[in-house]
Amino acid sequence: MSTNTLSKETELRLADFFNNSVDAKFMAKTIRQVNYMLVLSLMRECETLEIDKRSLENGFYWLNELAEILNPYLNVE
Repeated sequence: MSTNTLSKETELRLADFFNNSVDAKFMAKTIRQVNYMLVLSLMRECETLEIDKRSLENGFYWLNELAEILNPYLNVE
């Protein structure tokens, strides 16, 4: 896992975006829907489609991680 740090400006912009611009539950739901549609459309397009599969896997993973941070869907209580 990477340990890159964000600049103070980036942290402030992200905090402002998530605190004032977006409802966390709505954004998490939207991220999950977009991920689902993206993967489904790619699978239906062509099973042997030449794409950067590793990049797609990473993008899918990180978007799901962001969705879980915003609104834990699989929260075990």
